[in-house]
Amino acid sequence: MNLSEKYFFIGVAGVGMSAIAQYLAGKGYAVSGSDRQFAEQETPLVKKQLEAEGVRCFAQDGSGVTSDLTAVVLSTAIEDTNPDLKRARELGVPVMHRSEMLAMISRSVKTIAVSGTSGKSTVTGMIYHILNYAGLSPSVMTGAGLVDLEKLGKIGNAVAGSGEWLVVEADESDGTLVRYEPEVGIILNVDKDHKELSELQIIFAQFAKNILNNGKTLIVNDAHPLAKQYSAGREFDFGFESYNGVQGLDFAAKGTGIVFRVRHKADLVKFELPFPGRHNMENALAAVAAALQAGVNLHTSAEALRSFAGIHRRHQILGTFNGITLVDDFAHNPAKIAASILSVQAFTTGRVIAWFQPHGYGPTRFLRNDLVVEIHKVLRPASTDHTNDCIYFSEIYYAGGTVTRDISSGDLADDILALGSEAHYIENRDNCATEMTAIAEPGDTILLMGARDPSLGAFAASVKDKLCK
Repeated sequence: MNLSEKYFFIGVAGVGMSAIAQYLAGKGYAVSGSDRQFAEQETPLVKKQLEAEGVRCFAQDGSGVTSDLTAVVLSTAIEDTNPDLKRARELGVPVMHRSEMLAMISRSVKTIAVSGTSGKSTVTGMIYHILNYAGLSPSVMTGAGLVDLEKLGKIGNAVAGSGEWLVVEADESDGTLVRYEPEVGIILNVDKDHKELSELQIIFAQFAKNILNNGKTLIVNDAHPLAKQYSAGREFDFGFESYNGVQGLDFAAKGTGIVFRVRHKADLVKFELPFPGRHNMENALAAVAAALQAGVNLHTSAEALRSFAGIHRRHQILGTFNGITLVDDFAHNPAKIAASILSVQAFTTGRVIAWFQPHGYGPTRFLRNDLVVEIHKVLRPASTDHTNDCIYFSEIYYAGGTVTRDISSGDLADDILALGSEAHYIENRDNCATEMTAIAEPGDTILLMGARDPSLGAFAASVKDKLCK
């Protein structure tokens, strides 16, 4: 890659695409892109944010695609009928997938690639935060905004630093993880999500093979049974029994945060994080293991993570309003939802009132049984300490396209009720918010969960408004 190259991104406002576009623009490349929402009369905030980072923005009508482009970059979601894609083909401009671009970038710099079916954005953000705190000026591309960067008015999912390290979130959902050959690769976990476990295991195995065959470093979560199969007891593998690697000890909840110790070789250091959940200790262990590879010691990592502000909609504690705590989370697969509910249970003095909006009819149908079983497992029955936990469902989020609507969120609620846990289905989510806030009492926590729907942040804000009245 050289700075004379010019790239055009179709769907540049998408979280994965905008990260790469901002990174390349920050490195001095000529970058432009289009998005359907740029045709709106009122200029979207994301367009202003991209232009502030040096990305030229066009309506998605073919006008931004010119013959002098090095390549047009697209994601799996872009269809053949897209005007920009059709124009690129008319002009003979090369077309490449987003993952091909990310893989090409990762081969050109020292890259830490974070993979797994849960926790990628959080761990990517943690590693970036540690390396930045240590003065290494890293670059980052991730699937969600870092809260510290969002506070500066940025999208927050990319930084083009001046240092030698790039930290990226590597996605397995479309199978493109097999294209990556990073300096350091991490496998956090392998759980049923977008694909069957058998298919996911093949994808992660190839990712591991790419790294090890090139003599690079693979870091694996030894605490996760399916991830552990890719481990070989390496020095930087992590978990709770990884005595030869990075080991987490003495986990405890502390308010809405956690404390634990980390051992690596002769070092044993206390860590404190302002986020709940045992899974966040695992996330921190992964970040620490990667930071050690970059030359950052445990003490520096511990200092850095104390000030980590978190990731947008990754178990964000939005505050306590009239005695009721509100948490907003990206959780959407069975493992993530269970971990999110358990994390809230660790600090709430009352019950958990959970809410989940599934995304997509196909994914909901695919995960139905797993969702029902995992949610039922973690919802607590009534006890002397609290009334029973419950979960509310609003209707499945529909993003457009041709789909078979033969399943409803109401089916999930019925299945959970049949197992003996409390579940409710209210099709309209605003009505759902009204009921949840009406039944919530001081000490309770309302946990909002869902993915893909860009209006979920606004929904969380509306729930907050209802709690403040």
